[in-house]
Amino acid sequence: MNIVGYYYLHENGQLIYKPGTDCVADIRDSDLARMLWPCDPGDRLGAWRIIVESLALGADRTRVMELAGKWHCDESDADEFASRISVTLALDGNAWCATGPNFTNLQECPAGFGETKIEAIAALARSMGFSASKMWGITFPQMLAAA
Repeated sequence: MNIVGYYYLHENGQLIYKPGTDCVADIRDSDLARMLWPCDPGDRLGAWRIIVESLALGADRTRVMELAGKWHCDESDADEFASRISVTLALDGNAWCATGPNFTNLQECPAGFGETKIEAIAALARSMGFSASKMWGITFPQMLAAA
């Protein structure tokens, strides 16, 4: 990994970047930081994790979508990301629906709906119970693999 800094979710919903690797202890120890992610510019899965997981945790949507645009995490790339983490995306009326690998039906299995594929995947993470953790918690892709 080539970590160049960290993004963290502030308790006020802002997604904030701190450059360098020496800031991680400060973020981890802060009562104002809910979650943190390493930033490696060459790691596509890491970029998608920041986008999806922060949105699932209630980060400011405008900021998340700004980063998604900057990192080219767009609707067509969402299909590739979904495929890699075993999420199925389907248009349901005028909303996107995201389901996990063992999906059978909406009454028994978690699903996420959104105006965009990104929002649907984030809604799936929320419906699966994804929660904030600063260092050793399970990632959304790990949750899906364990499902």
